[in-house]
Amino acid sequence: MKILFVASECAPFIKTGGLADVIGAVPKALAPLGVAARVMLPAYPALGDLVAQGQSVWETAELHGGPARLIACEAEGIDLLLLDAPHLFDRPGSIYLGADGQDWPDNAQRFGALSYVAAEVARQGVEGWIPDVVHAHDWQAGLVPAYLHQHPAPTPPCVLTIHNIAFQGLFDPSLMTALGLSSALYTPDGMEYFGRIGFLKAGIAYASKITTVSPTYARELMLPEFGMGLEGLLRARASDLFGILNGIDLDVWNPEDDDALVAPYSARTLKRKSANRAEVMKRFGLNEDGAGPLFCVVSRLTTQKGLDLLLQALPALVARGARLAVLGSGDKALEDGFVAAAQAHSGSVGVIIGYDEPLSHLIQGGSDAILIPSRFEPCGLTQLYGLRYGTIPVVARTGGLADTVIDANEAALTTKCATGVQFAPVTTAAMEQAILRTCDLFDQPAVWAGMMRRAMRHPVGWDVSAQAYKDIYRGLTSVQPPQD
Repeated sequence: MKILFVASECAPFIKTGGLADVIGAVPKALAPLGVAARVMLPAYPALGDLVAQGQSVWETAELHGGPARLIACEAEGIDLLLLDAPHLFDRPGSIYLGADGQDWPDNAQRFGALSYVAAEVARQGVEGWIPDVVHAHDWQAGLVPAYLHQHPAPTPPCVLTIHNIAFQGLFDPSLMTALGLSSALYTPDGMEYFGRIGFLKAGIAYASKITTVSPTYARELMLPEFGMGLEGLLRARASDLFGILNGIDLDVWNPEDDDALVAPYSARTLKRKSANRAEVMKRFGLNEDGAGPLFCVVSRLTTQKGLDLLLQALPALVARGARLAVLGSGDKALEDGFVAAAQAHSGSVGVIIGYDEPLSHLIQGGSDAILIPSRFEPCGLTQLYGLRYGTIPVVARTGGLADTVIDANEAALTTKCATGVQFAPVTTAAMEQAILRTCDLFDQPAVWAGMMRRAMRHPVGWDVSAQAYKDIYRGLTSVQPPQD
């Protein structure tokens, strides 16, 4: 079975968040199941060496203002199709934002081009390779189902995965013609979203099946509190909506064989984790003489992640003798807030603004617990990394966080199945209680060690979810067209 993945980023080639990790891992997980996936990405400057090494398999003289070609290559065990259109993608800085921090003004054309070329490959193939199913990811590939839908000839089925419904790709409807979209698609049941073009809405409306990245998030999306104005359409398509939990790459995230750690370790050698703890303390300027746990945050600093509440809860954390290491960037007000907190609580709170992949591994390997107080969380990957590294997740009870962490309540502790701490509602008071409860558990070494070992045994790979994706693909390709 042949699948064309279409996405805006893919680890390890280009990454701004968890989407890239998923796109980089799922094709590898599908391969042993007999599913051959190729990943289509824009050819950003960071992929220049791959473009130079690859082979051109498709080209056009005009694609939204300039020539474009499709480059086929293989790297890191992934078959890639790179859309080389320098006028759209060869620019410095963020792949989504300009130097002013605002969206690139031609993002509609940039990711419309990605979707259009993907639809052409789906219809015609490249060098004899034609996908059985197209799998589009998030709003940047949301127009793929629309382009396929408006084509009169039979086309392959298309799956859309919603990684985060908060990002929808909204643009002026005057762009419909320039994007090569039929005006018949611009309806309330189609891609019209409160007077604008909705790339993600188009995908939801016209995809054959829709998935999202955890079962709980799939249910939440049909509620007004979480659906971001698309809950009605998602309820109408409920029979085609599936929640498939994300996993992580167990080779990349492996505490027994992680070059970023001072001392690799396993569930049998947990004492070695202390050397990583000491290194994290050193890197973040934290006192090592406190009796409480070392909490960490590795995240975008945004209100969606609930990190404004953590700022308010810091006095309770520090008063309890705990320490906090924060690695992340995002909203300027939150960046400034955490920098000020590190100055106010010197030795107890340490902050590094930015992102550093090896350091994120070290933090997971050296911290006692990871804080994830998200107001909503489609799946989340950092709690999965925490489980894998025996770093106890302290999470809000929402989305994939609720699906992956077993709360250390009395019943779970008695039956020895707890792997973390959950809290609800997502308020400062509830978070403070979760932090104090975590500290109480940390004060019981035997209980804490048992939670760490269970966390490390918790399945966080792609095996089950890859099979679930294959089942969806197989269901779509085995459906027979209706008889006249």
